[in-house]
Amino acid sequence: MRAMVLACGRAVRDEGNAPVHTVPARPGKDDVDELLTDVDRVVVFGDDADLAAVVLRLLRTERLDIAVGHVTAESALAKALTGPVRAVPLVRDAVGGVLVGLGSIAPVRGMAYCDDTRVLNGDAKAIRVTPCPEGVEVTVARRLHRPTTVRGRAFEIGCDPATVISDGVPHEREMKRWHWYRHTEDLLRI
Repeated sequence: MRAMVLACGRAVRDEGNAPVHTVPARPGKDDVDELLTDVDRVVVFGDDADLAAVVLRLLRTERLDIAVGHVTAESALAKALTGPVRAVPLVRDAVGGVLVGLGSIAPVRGMAYCDDTRVLNGDAKAIRVTPCPEGVEVTVARRLHRPTTVRGRAFEIGCDPATVISDGVPHEREMKRWHWYRHTEDLLRI
């Protein structure tokens, strides 16, 4: 097993279990691609946006054979370096990104579907989307109604211009259409 730690904008003590590479928060192509050439396990020390940035690099370099772990506390690094690996759905978005934690659109007015199920026709306080075994889990919170949750392979919405937030990062402009969907290949998670 060849493993490494990517410390995304954070300092980490090198305990000798695996090389530690300090990279910027939300690392990009120039920060990680060369580091991914000779490993089969990467542990990301950072937030969900940092993990999503690394997973996106794995996807774009066709290295989804690398298992990826995620920790937010340095004390969990040793376990993440040796933990079991399982395949989980990889969720992509409408503009070439990935979703590893929480996606949201709030407030929103429009029409949205999860697969063939219409989950919104009108206004909602918020729509939350997370990866799940089927692909995506969509929760719609409406005013004066209980939240509705549906699971499926894909979520799509057409709406008045709204801010889309993926893994804590707002998209650079308001969007009128958005998709989150299960990729054809799974992600190997530690």
